[in-house]
Amino acid sequence: MLSAGNAPSLPTHAAASRVPAPVTTSACNRAVFRLLFPGINTDSMSGTSSSVSNGPEEEETLNGGPASKRTRGSAEAPRNRVTVVLGAQWGDEGKGKVVDLLAMDADVVCRCQGGNNAGHTVVVDSVEYDFHLLPSGVINKNAVSFIGNGVVIHLPGLFEEAEKNLKKGKGLEGWEGRLRISDRAHIVFNFHQAADGIQEQLRQEQAGKNLGTTKKGIGPAYSSKANRTGLRICDLLADFGEFQKKFLLLAGQFKSMYPTLDIDAESELQQLKVFAERVRPLVTDGVYFMNQALQGPPKKILVEGANAALLDIDFGTYPFVTSSNCTVGGVCTGLGIPPRNVGKVYGVVKAYTTRVGVGAFPTEQDNEVGALLQRRGFEVGVTTGRKRRCGWLDLVLVKYAHMINGFSALAVTKLDILDTLEEIKVGVAYKIDGKTIPSFPANMDVLSRVSVDFVTLPGWQTSTEQARSLSDLPPNAQGYVRYIESFLEVPVKWIGIGKSRESMIKLF
Repeated sequence: MLSAGNAPSLPTHAAASRVPAPVTTSACNRAVFRLLFPGINTDSMSGTSSSVSNGPEEEETLNGGPASKRTRGSAEAPRNRVTVVLGAQWGDEGKGKVVDLLAMDADVVCRCQGGNNAGHTVVVDSVEYDFHLLPSGVINKNAVSFIGNGVVIHLPGLFEEAEKNLKKGKGLEGWEGRLRISDRAHIVFNFHQAADGIQEQLRQEQAGKNLGTTKKGIGPAYSSKANRTGLRICDLLADFGEFQKKFLLLAGQFKSMYPTLDIDAESELQQLKVFAERVRPLVTDGVYFMNQALQGPPKKILVEGANAALLDIDFGTYPFVTSSNCTVGGVCTGLGIPPRNVGKVYGVVKAYTTRVGVGAFPTEQDNEVGALLQRRGFEVGVTTGRKRRCGWLDLVLVKYAHMINGFSALAVTKLDILDTLEEIKVGVAYKIDGKTIPSFPANMDVLSRVSVDFVTLPGWQTSTEQARSLSDLPPNAQGYVRYIESFLEVPVKWIGIGKSRESMIKLF
């Protein structure tokens, strides 16, 4: 790390003003060059075009003399790369299971975006843990869990989540000793959550349509961040008097926007003062933490995305999305790491499609098939408790997610939920007014109008829950997985056929 005492000196004006010779291809170019730079001899400049090499080569100097060999060296290859697990649909794909599987031998497990609007369920030794803010890898007592700067943190929710899971089993024992939190992460306040509820109510009253948010204050907190009025963990741990002034100013702004908002500022400040001391030992400079992990000795670093591709603020089914980038770009901005340090990117795909809340859903089955999937899959939101809408697997949607994220491989989860079906449909194309459209629509009014072309595949009508290898699966179940691979041109690495760790079949 460079300090002020050992920082490299800036280039001198003379050095900074040197201009490399451009490649000129005509006498006209050379004449113009002489006018602009009269002190440089252009007689030896060739009139033929030249190629550019990225390696060592013989070059001529500007005045035509021989140049010594020099190597245009590339930057040193990164020592460690992060492995990323992302949802490829509308969330609830079973990312927690995949993360848990990979986290068993990970050294660092990171969350890079979202807040406690996300929900991951992990089953270990028959104990079901529910995570919202904590990385799923916190169960691994040999790993460090890290909450990055891209996450928005409701401190009461964080500690409440830990306490609830502590009561379920021994998985979280000692969690505070292995959790680190970026000092640049923004704070979700109680009034953010209250404002979230008011906003949903106003949307319903004004337009007859809400967004279906979790009312956890995520949108308002990211809004404060974008407005540059938000407060971060580093602010809370600095001068509390200054923090209090900024908190009251922000609370006042929300009160002016929503006059019915009930803010008990004094009570929340007292609560935050207590949480400040409790969270202080966990807080670190996230940029340096990640840099040391990436540049130090060999480490397995895992990043678990919250939400999913179709809930991304830029690429999701806007406005029915979350307020963060839950695609691969959010990994870099949410952890403070260079793109070159991103390694494998695994997409998690449920064997059918679900969605919580409102918004277009082309393959939805609002019928007995959808009810069967909901019932067999126990499709209830971990965070909200709402029933999930269910439908056939939409490969148009997953292919779009792959375009954005560049999945290295896929995990297909909850294949066992399809065990009883005689035939299974898969969405393979969208049409509007009878014409196939070439891309996933950006406009939700357009998306709500599409009709879907389905391919019907044979079911297997037998239990897959005891399968522990691909060959153990019925041939039609294998065919279903291979069809997904073929359509998306992405290999399937894992198949999920149950809740436990043992129910993940690894193909390679």
